[in-house]
Amino acid sequence: RILQEKLDIPVMHDDQHGTAIVVTAALLNALRLVGKQLDQVKIVLNGPGAAGTAIVHMLAAAGAADVTAVDEHGILYPGRPAGLAGHKAALAAQTNPRRLTGGLAEAVRGADVFIGVSVPGALKPEMEMLMAECEARVAATETPTPPTSALASTHDAPQDNTVSVEHHALMLKLML
Repeated sequence: RILQEKLDIPVMHDDQHGTAIVVTAALLNALRLVGKQLDQVKIVLNGPGAAGTAIVHMLAAAGAADVTAVDEHGILYPGRPAGLAGHKAALAAQTNPRRLTGGLAEAVRGADVFIGVSVPGALKPEMEMLMAECEARVAATETPTPPTSALASTHDAPQDNTVSVEHHALMLKLML
């Protein structure tokens, strides 16, 4: 941000903007394959750090209408009592249109898309089962460990129907 303010040329941080570009492109392509629009799906993003925040901003610019961000203290919402300083306060105002409260399990209930850019193991197999029955699932995590092995094995998804995209330290698994 400091460079953007001080320089009169565009500044791109590949770990943030590059990750956001890859996640948004992968999600748009997956949704196109199943005939859904970005403004029709419920998206949960776990890990609203630098890359997660960039993903939220790009998804909003692309037309996402229902993004819920979750951090180590739970779902971001205005007035949340813990851990809502700085950029997370702004994200709380920009996301979570249904004003959900609670943790990751509450956030993924009925969600169409999960984007994980946090710690390994955050999305438990039982949480994934709470997600909406849908044709497209997205989980994005830093390699080498995805947030759950359940995404690769649940819903009887055949291996030849799974698309993987790797970019830098990011792995996307699209369950089509």
